[in-house]
Amino acid sequence: MAKSEFICINCPLGCMLTVEYEGKNIISVTGNTCPRGDKYARQELLDPKRTVTSSVRTENSTHRRLSVKTVPEIPKDEIFSVMEEVKKTVVSPPVRIGDVIIHDIAGTGSDLVATGNLSE
Repeated sequence: MAKSEFICINCPLGCMLTVEYEGKNIISVTGNTCPRGDKYARQELLDPKRTVTSSVRTENSTHRRLSVKTVPEIPKDEIFSVMEEVKKTVVSPPVRIGDVIIHDIAGTGSDLVATGNLSE
């Protein structure tokens, strides 16, 4: 039986979680003070995902960068391929919060969306 430890990031408590497992079979999750900790530990062990937050270049002379993020989270091992696409991206105004900048970024099934506004 193997064991892994994680610090839960779902709430401010930051519980120290311990997961005992054999292969992909999780035997137990301990240390969590709420059900979200159990769910987080299972996902982090079997299929870790992250929200990527970054910025893209703009063609606006006043605001040279626009903040963006992935929605929903992407597989953790796809972060570098997503960032390669982000680095190449340039947007033109107008852009509103929630606008999709890149659909299905890097083939992850997630969209890169604006988290800020960009006016002309």
